[in-house]
Amino acid sequence: MKKTPLHAVHKELGAKMVPFGGWDMPVQYTGIISEHLATRTKAGLFDVSHMGEILVEGEASAILTFLEKVTCNTIEGLVDGQVQYNAVVNSMGGLVDDITVYKISSEKYFICSNASNYEAVTKHFNDNNADPKVKITNDSENWHQLALQGPEANSILEDYLSLDLKTLGYYRFAFYDFNHEKILVSRTGYTGEDGFEIYTSIPTGIKIWKELLEQYKGLGLVPVGLGARDTLRIEAKYPLYGHELLEDRSPIVSGLSWIVKEKKKPFLAYDKIMHDKKMGAYARIVGIRLLEPGVMREDFPIYSQDGIAIGKTTSGTHSPSRKESIGLALIKKEFIQDGQEISVEIRGQKKKAIIHTGKFIEGSVRTNK
Repeated sequence: MKKTPLHAVHKELGAKMVPFGGWDMPVQYTGIISEHLATRTKAGLFDVSHMGEILVEGEASAILTFLEKVTCNTIEGLVDGQVQYNAVVNSMGGLVDDITVYKISSEKYFICSNASNYEAVTKHFNDNNADPKVKITNDSENWHQLALQGPEANSILEDYLSLDLKTLGYYRFAFYDFNHEKILVSRTGYTGEDGFEIYTSIPTGIKIWKELLEQYKGLGLVPVGLGARDTLRIEAKYPLYGHELLEDRSPIVSGLSWIVKEKKKPFLAYDKIMHDKKMGAYARIVGIRLLEPGVMREDFPIYSQDGIAIGKTTSGTHSPSRKESIGLALIKKEFIQDGQEISVEIRGQKKKAIIHTGKFIEGSVRTNK
């Protein structure tokens, strides 16, 4: 398995390590619930240096044509310093990955891809690029990425960097001078809370990790593993590739209809995906809540009140914030209605649940939109 540059540091902190997407990663340090609640109320620090970084550079109009072809959200209209949530589509109408696109300039875009997928995304980009004026580089080995999340994230990072970050808006980024290099800081994250993702060289990333935890422990900052990262993202209703997002599942079915846009330069499988958006796909990902004791996990069968099989869970957990079991599920469209009673089969028993189309939590990130 691959190891992040902080692997030895995680072991020193007593982290429990687990395999994840080909990487040996910390699942928890002191406990999933305590790390989750610390992020919701104070701040959490995440090692996300297993994520991928891809550069797309070259002639402006050629890059724009290429990116519009391989992604379903509209690239045209992004301004320098803006981050966009997007998804890479394949020729069958499924998903290669969900990504964040950073527009550095019209001649240079920086793309963050999931840990298990950045090589596939790079290959897909190259396979669909026939223009010599567009250069695609998998630059993942040259970057280190941390995520600082939670209500105290802004005050912590402002103090640490001696900067005013309040003007850095939600889904915006900037380069700052630190440790004799330009580091990239974006107000983005995967928790539903306010916070930042920090891209640096590997030595600087290790330095920032150690110093933040040492200097801001008194403000409640704790290291957070993959366990709480998962519970936090489910509460925020954020999808995860391999669960909600798949290579044979369209962005409409995946619940990403809001980033599928009509384009003058159509993306791959454009007609198929746009038909699903306009007419409605056979099913889609929605939130569900369990009304009885139990914990939902992935691939649990879901039934209507009449006992008809209508879908399955794609992710599930006990929510530390709500103190109940919540999840995401793929459900046939005709059964999707907020508050609709359903049942989830857990270990051979059908448990009462309801469809929950609204928010699970009110994270601090929404104050910065």
